[in-house]
Amino acid sequence: MGEFLEKISPLKSAKKLGAVLIQLPPSFTVREFQNTEEFLDRLPSGYDYAIEFRNPSWNTEGPWEMLKHYGIAAVMTDSPEQDNLQFLSQAVVTANHSFIRWHGRQIKPRYNYLYSKEELRPWVDKVRQLSNETAVVRGYFNNHYGARAVVNAIEFKEMLGTLLSEKEKAVMENARNLFFQTSRQSTLDTSLK
Repeated sequence: MGEFLEKISPLKSAKKLGAVLIQLPPSFTVREFQNTEEFLDRLPSGYDYAIEFRNPSWNTEGPWEMLKHYGIAAVMTDSPEQDNLQFLSQAVVTANHSFIRWHGRQIKPRYNYLYSKEELRPWVDKVRQLSNETAVVRGYFNNHYGARAVVNAIEFKEMLGTLLSEKEKAVMENARNLFFQTSRQSTLDTSLK
């Protein structure tokens, strides 16, 4: 970990480094609690860390208390229902910063998903709540195919009350038109088969 942090130290020096994400594999269960705690105990100080649990077995009280002890943000996610990670969509504060990842809601192909505004709307209140409880709220759209993440990030920014630049408005309009045309052509191709 020390070597990795050394390599990203220019980002920290330039104040361009957010939180360091520790993403556990889906196979990593709560049975690894002690190993996880030993790892967290060895993390160098001076960085914001966030940990993303990706197995439903972590849905117990212990992990949140552990993260609070170390001041590490619990990553909140919006993931496909089949992942059984709905508990991670709750606004849980375990550090002085928050971390959210929107992964999309379909399994195949993974991360190829465009959120509707209705799907994002519940997150507006969660982000506002988190901004009252933590110094920094970091949100990352991971539904990245075909710039879907960019479109959803701009839309979400607007939903939070930020005025969009003309360039951002143009990006959204062009992307939405492209997604609509692609979806329409795909539907047409399927119906002709």
